[in-house]
Amino acid sequence: MAITPHHNRLEQRLSGAYIDLDDMISARFAAKDLKLQQRRKALSLLAGPNKTNFRGRGIDFEEVRAYQAGDDIRTIDWRVTARSGKAYTKLFQEERERPMLVVTDQRQSMFFGSQTCFKSVMACYLGALIAWSGLQNSDRVGGLVFGNQRQQEIRPRRSRQSALALIHLMLEFNQALNKDSGLNVSSAQRLEEALIELRRIARPGSTIYIISDFAGFNDGDILKHLHQLSRHCEITALTVVDPLEKQLPPPGQYTVTDGSQRHQIHTGSSKAQHHYAQQFAARQEDLKQQLGKLGIPLIEISTEQPPLQHLLRYYGTATGVKR
Repeated sequence: MAITPHHNRLEQRLSGAYIDLDDMISARFAAKDLKLQQRRKALSLLAGPNKTNFRGRGIDFEEVRAYQAGDDIRTIDWRVTARSGKAYTKLFQEERERPMLVVTDQRQSMFFGSQTCFKSVMACYLGALIAWSGLQNSDRVGGLVFGNQRQQEIRPRRSRQSALALIHLMLEFNQALNKDSGLNVSSAQRLEEALIELRRIARPGSTIYIISDFAGFNDGDILKHLHQLSRHCEITALTVVDPLEKQLPPPGQYTVTDGSQRHQIHTGSSKAQHHYAQQFAARQEDLKQQLGKLGIPLIEISTEQPPLQHLLRYYGTATGVKR
């Protein structure tokens, strides 16, 4: 893939604790390389053998196209396939213009970064790329942004103004984050409240992208709400992680914070480092397994790499998805 000036700008300026509005808007150029609608069925393989109850086939037949890996074999047009000698699948109007909701986490736990950018920044850029790509696919784009105290939605519409409204909402929540905001607020409670709101606004057949670190996902009724959503909507989860969360730094004493509490850690012990890495890996595996049971694929996004690079791995023009 040729790297355009827009790609360079987007990636080079992905740094710091806060997002840049111009970069969020210019993400629409880089988003042209993403094929969300064409790749979403193949991506569902990441969810493992468990299948969601959601059946997303629309009602109104529109056209046929060449069969792609991950397409439902029930949609194969056997007459066209027999005439041409190559497999073709039917497309339905609802699949091309389905509502898309981009859910972006801007809680205090996301206000953390050890290298190029904060997790909250990465989440916003991912959300912008996905929103622009959906709009270019003629989807009705909207979303939900939630933070320490509240959440706010943008109803799905097939217009540039809808994507811009969502981006400005991300900016508003992102700029509200600081080291003192949201203390003593339960991450699990905020995530659960966001999912309750999402259930209210998500119409059956919607495509949902949840971009979060999923802090507190095992608490409360979070999994219950995700289960209810997965019955009628197609969900993809993108979990944003920082390298320091996966592995401790070189031996020494450090101050770390989860956004609400501060702790001193000493990384001189190889045993402690190994235990730390194991705990993180176990949490991520648990998240993957729990979501997999609901038919929700999980993509892990590291803050140390550009957001477009991550998304192209799964939504580029390649013919397969690596598990």
